[in-house]
Amino acid sequence: MSSDSAQPGSDVVILDDGVPTAARVYDVMLNGKDNYAIDRQVAEASIEVMPELKEIALHNRAMLHRVVRQLAADEGITQFLDLGSGLPTVRNTHEVAQEVNPDAKVVYVDIDPIVLAHGRALLQDNANTKVVTADIRKPEEVIAHPDVREMIDFSKPVCVMLCGILHHILDEEDPNGIVAKLRDAVPSGSYFFITNFTRLSDSSESEELERVLLSQLGTGRVRTPGELEGFFDGLEILLPGIVPLALWRPDEVVTDATTIGVRFMTGGVAIKR
Repeated sequence: MSSDSAQPGSDVVILDDGVPTAARVYDVMLNGKDNYAIDRQVAEASIEVMPELKEIALHNRAMLHRVVRQLAADEGITQFLDLGSGLPTVRNTHEVAQEVNPDAKVVYVDIDPIVLAHGRALLQDNANTKVVTADIRKPEEVIAHPDVREMIDFSKPVCVMLCGILHHILDEEDPNGIVAKLRDAVPSGSYFFITNFTRLSDSSESEELERVLLSQLGTGRVRTPGELEGFFDGLEILLPGIVPLALWRPDEVVTDATTIGVRFMTGGVAIKR
């Protein structure tokens, strides 16, 4: 994990440009500007293994747009807790939700302090959005964080977003337990939005990518469809189920769903009854 740090009670953020982070590597994949050479090195090594990774990152962001828009517009969800959010760059959760409902509340949570530094500048005039530096491997601390509590009313339905972050939680860090604690913390009527790298039985690239990510970034667990389904235990998965990202209620017809770029990352949305 990064050795970056944010000093408690201070606006001073200390950044370490010699340690890659998942948030900044993802920023590289989205053609962002808020990353360092070490992050680009990890991204480039990953793309060498799987050239479709930038396409996959764009599918992940496009599904985020569809999920947030539909939950805000069709289900009346007004609270979004975006965990492991990465950098709040263009067309992220707050913009999509607040286009539907300007009063929608969004909290971004990430362990990388550059997310806090960037978010403060970007969101300083947005009273309905906060950025919090916290470790989602400690969900009780996330839920209890005063900035989260100030923005999110846990007596009302929340959309808990784990979009492209659980594959950065190692098995020994108990990702299923993390999701279960979050599930128990929110009321009935809440939604969970989860996406994860998915192991392809007909492709060696997924195993090699996992090896590269684990060696260079320290995280990047590619999981089986069954393991991803386990994250939704105790929840009711909405149609069309757990599917390749591009196939989740697409805005346009997907003409070829057989490519690695479409199939490598899957996800779904579920409701807590």
